[in-house]
Amino acid sequence: MNVFAHVEGLIKTALESLQADGELPAEIDLASIEAEAPRDKGHGDLATNAALVLAKKAKMKPRDIAEKLKDRIEANAEIEKADVAGPGFLNLTFRPEFWQAIVLSIIDAADAYGRADLGGGAKMNVEYVSANPTGPMHVGHCRGAVFGDALARLLEFAGYDVTREYYINDAGGQIDVLARSAFLRYRQALGENICEIPEGLYPGDYLKPVGAALAKQYGEALTEMDEAQWMPVVRVKAIEMMMAMIREDLAALNINHNVFFSEASLQADGRERIGEAIESLKEKGLIYQGVLPKPKGHDDGEWEEREQTLFRSTEFGDDVDRAIAKSDGSYTYFAGDIGYHYDKLQRGFTHLINVFGADHIGYIKRMKSAVTALSDGKADFDIKVCQLVKLFRAGQPVRMSKRAGTFVTLRDVVDEVGRDPVRFMMLYRKNDASLDFDFAKVTEQSKDNPVFYVQYAHARSCSVFRNALEAFDGLDTSADALRAADLSKLTDEGELELIKLLAAFPRLVEGAARAHEPHRLAFYLYEVASALHAQWARGNDSPQLRFIAQGDVGLTVARLAMIAATRQVISSGLDLLGVEAPDTMR
Repeated sequence: MNVFAHVEGLIKTALESLQADGELPAEIDLASIEAEAPRDKGHGDLATNAALVLAKKAKMKPRDIAEKLKDRIEANAEIEKADVAGPGFLNLTFRPEFWQAIVLSIIDAADAYGRADLGGGAKMNVEYVSANPTGPMHVGHCRGAVFGDALARLLEFAGYDVTREYYINDAGGQIDVLARSAFLRYRQALGENICEIPEGLYPGDYLKPVGAALAKQYGEALTEMDEAQWMPVVRVKAIEMMMAMIREDLAALNINHNVFFSEASLQADGRERIGEAIESLKEKGLIYQGVLPKPKGHDDGEWEEREQTLFRSTEFGDDVDRAIAKSDGSYTYFAGDIGYHYDKLQRGFTHLINVFGADHIGYIKRMKSAVTALSDGKADFDIKVCQLVKLFRAGQPVRMSKRAGTFVTLRDVVDEVGRDPVRFMMLYRKNDASLDFDFAKVTEQSKDNPVFYVQYAHARSCSVFRNALEAFDGLDTSADALRAADLSKLTDEGELELIKLLAAFPRLVEGAARAHEPHRLAFYLYEVASALHAQWARGNDSPQLRFIAQGDVGLTVARLAMIAATRQVISSGLDLLGVEAPDTMR
């Protein structure tokens, strides 16, 4: 059960009865009525600003509406009391039985608890990572990969039909550089002394296997060709092997894309997606020949005015119009992206999310302008930026440089600390805030390490069941037995507060999915884990609060039901983050 949706239903029913009795205007729309948890727990369990929202339309004072609503809603058997506060807020406190019933609803729903129909099955394209296939993935790519995957999981849980997509930038100048770098390693594999890698080429050892593979397949044949002949052969082999390595790196994080879309395919095998997209914009009067103003800070001596083919992106909020073709007629990088997003729209996607790295912030306005123009404003397009990750080892910064071949790879990090700490910690901070990742801190077993603390809460829940079976010989802990538990025994304040947290899970999922913010789940799970561990600690100080009540099977089973509900929420939440929910921890 979604408690918030349920309470909003109660509020609307009460308001409709006021309308039916003529105490509120019948024509007022009640669709915007909401219930939220008050910041101060002393103000009740849930609160609504319904009176404030309706006052202007009803031409009534907010407190007058709140008082009328209070009288109606207090008649509900689930409500213990209702209080009018401030200018017209209505604070609601529910009877313990209301919260106790939440435990049963979670056990009944099992893995489906918290699932939403927010998306209604709509197609959603989430494009993330999309790193150039010029080398292994580094830790900066790691954050975008984890964020994109968790977001895709969250959106699926919220009812969207999600396609996970990776855009392979395999048509730019960097691919020629890759091919030349691989050709050098090919010559090395044939026994040639290549000396120092020339500046401008990729120096990393990760290209040695590509050279070896080329040598095995072609022998010395490529050395007898000029560059125009060997370049396409080496390019294909290098991209193939780089993408295989990237897929393996992503698999180490349990990340798998549905689609790997090649930029080169936009203009291959008779396709001309870029031209089609530009023609579509041209038909809308958004393409013209013109001269761009000199960029700010550009040296006048180096600036040359030249006519280019431009897209009127300023009509959609961009700072300046953007070039899509150079003076020589060749397409710009931006034109390729226009063609790619046009292809997404042609595939039927109207809900689009791109995950960018911090170095692409300046690209956001032009991409949003392009998608708005191509879709006539019908596409829902969001761009999420993942800020930089700073690596530390015992407090000392770890340096990395991709072009120097000495960077710290994604695989290095996963192999050292494990998949779960990497995934959880990459999500334990909002995506647009920079992140400090310390190898030592993410593996320590303490409350200060969020992933350990949350996973330990799940393992502790499992251990409670094992201990209960030892304490009560033949104890039935099946789902049916837990459903039959006398939940009225769950009256302790700490128990009820834990259940209230569990009740917030469905609304948390909806909110995180709407905002495209999976980090909210990580924060929430830490809060649930803290409540569970705190209740465990209270039992150490007060034996009557222990999860396993000595000599009292009924109370023990009731608490086991609460623990099962907690375990379910933690397990579901960790799964959305792509993190394991262990039964035991050492």
